[in-house]
Amino acid sequence: MRFFLPILGLALLAGCAGGPPIDRSYTSVSQESRVRYVIVHYTEGDLARAFDVLTNGPVSSHYLISDRPAAIYQLVDENRRAYHAGESAWQKDAQLNASSIGIELVNPGYRDTPQGRVYFDYPQQQITLLIDLLRQIVARHRIDPARILGHSDIAPQRKVDPGPLFPWRRLAAAGLIRWPDMAEVLRRQPAFEAQLPDIGWFQARLARHGYVLSSSGELDAATRRVLAAFQMKYRPARHDGEPDAETAALLDVLTSAPPGGR
Repeated sequence: MRFFLPILGLALLAGCAGGPPIDRSYTSVSQESRVRYVIVHYTEGDLARAFDVLTNGPVSSHYLISDRPAAIYQLVDENRRAYHAGESAWQKDAQLNASSIGIELVNPGYRDTPQGRVYFDYPQQQITLLIDLLRQIVARHRIDPARILGHSDIAPQRKVDPGPLFPWRRLAAAGLIRWPDMAEVLRRQPAFEAQLPDIGWFQARLARHGYVLSSSGELDAATRRVLAAFQMKYRPARHDGEPDAETAALLDVLTSAPPGGR
């Protein structure tokens, strides 16, 4: 009896520590993953610096993919928030850390030279691993192709990563993101060459695409940065932030395609 009472007391304490019993036999059909976006970044440094920055300070990401050799490292569980997006917005969503998975790719970013800014390539195997990882994430969380984005998409006023050499076309070929029908772009471009829309049109179409941008009607610095971010993704050969016929045709095709179309 002396032994029984202490054991009984411990059992009661254990029951209290575990909380009340919960019946989990019912499940609501009205639910989805809290993860709605995947945001791709570059590290602006080598692997050692990336580990230090992403594990020892206020910045973090769910995944880090090294370059040479290519390998995937998980730094934050997908069910937890990582701090990779900062001040960010896309469509009607803001502060995307709460609803996104961040993936950092080891890449130096860019170097400014007397001849201009030079960006660095991504190794093929690094992108292959990224595509494999994205497929798994999309399957787990049912992420819409329009919500796999770059840091420059969600924060164009302050970020340019993953840069113009990031191979978005490879992601499109893998069925992971939407891509404009280039034949349709070429078909529409002559009309825009004959008469280029005003800045208000560009601002409205960029906002319809997803960028957060005010309709000032002026080609201000904020509009130039958003145009440059769009061009960097869909026409990386020239991303000067200037409105032109090809950019207008790309925007027209992307913003008039049915949701979920390619």
